[in-house]
Amino acid sequence: MENFVAYNPVKLHFGANVINTLGATVKNYGNRVLLTYGKGSVKTYGYYNQVIDQLEKTGLEVFEYSGIKPNPVIEDVEKATLLGRENNIDVIVALGGGSVIDSSKVIALSIATGENGWDFMTWKLQPQKAIPIITVLTIAATGTEMNAAAVVQNHLTGEKIGYVNELMFPKHSFLDPAFTLTVPRNITAYGIVDLIAHAMEAFFGEGEPSVTDQITIEIIKDAIFWGPQLLDDLTNVDLRAIIMLDATLALNGLTNYGKKSGDWGVHSLGHELSLLFDTPHGASLSIVYPAWLKLQKDRIPERIIKLGKGLFGVNNVDDTIKKVEEFFRKLGSPVCMSEIDVNIERKTDIINQYSKNKVSGMHHTLTNRDHKMLVDFMFS
Repeated sequence: MENFVAYNPVKLHFGANVINTLGATVKNYGNRVLLTYGKGSVKTYGYYNQVIDQLEKTGLEVFEYSGIKPNPVIEDVEKATLLGRENNIDVIVALGGGSVIDSSKVIALSIATGENGWDFMTWKLQPQKAIPIITVLTIAATGTEMNAAAVVQNHLTGEKIGYVNELMFPKHSFLDPAFTLTVPRNITAYGIVDLIAHAMEAFFGEGEPSVTDQITIEIIKDAIFWGPQLLDDLTNVDLRAIIMLDATLALNGLTNYGKKSGDWGVHSLGHELSLLFDTPHGASLSIVYPAWLKLQKDRIPERIIKLGKGLFGVNNVDDTIKKVEEFFRKLGSPVCMSEIDVNIERKTDIINQYSKNKVSGMHHTLTNRDHKMLVDFMFS
């Protein structure tokens, strides 16, 4: 077992009506609030009004930045940062899913330091402080509500990258499953794919502690069992709660105990598809993961078989890959490029993108030859 340090300072508020203590919680961190959110669904479904009511009745002054895109871009980070600096913001409340929360984490660094967020994402600068972040989750998927990671893309540089810094841990995260009841079927499915992919990235990372492997497999099994039931009953708040908790547990550090790192190669490959084609994050992962497993089938067969036995009771690599692919199809998530209307003529563009950004895993390295094989599998 690898040496490791476990640290997670996020105070998680989980369950029905936890939002009722939001205002008092935020007030502990200051009086001037930057409320960040996406393109308006939070207003349509009433979540915005609940949050605003909490903030205003506690006497907080609220400034808003809206319109954060599903695949978050650095331009939104920069604009929101400027708004925050101009108004001497004390604390950020991020209302939304992964894109809003990830963006807000980088905004928090930039407001506090006066620096450009992309310089942090690319490790040109190391931040020394951040303003506090409090999240209100509306999509169960990324686990960003209980970790210190953020992913942002930059179309000018042609990059979509992740960044991790302990300063970006939220102070509090509010998870009411009722806030996810209006997430449509396809986005719900992509969230299930995402949480499974997070757990698999940990499973295929460096280090194989038996108890952590078992925990990781159980998180995936839970999502495999309950996920399709949720897709058939989208307004079932109990099923929403199960998937919401699975998503949080998949990426709050638990699945890395006793490991040196996760792999994250599949996520890196998927990020490039989102950058090139604006593919939803979960959809990119359901395309790439079967391809990645096919690439690795003769390199790490024992590891893949262990996953297959734990999840599906199968005893060989090919059956494991088939079962993973079948499950993604069952959710309605794509497993090949033609299903997202990307034709075979774009293969060279994808390969070149992978090579340009030197896409690889942290444990299982990927070569240019691997990139070509992966893209072939993604189109097959």
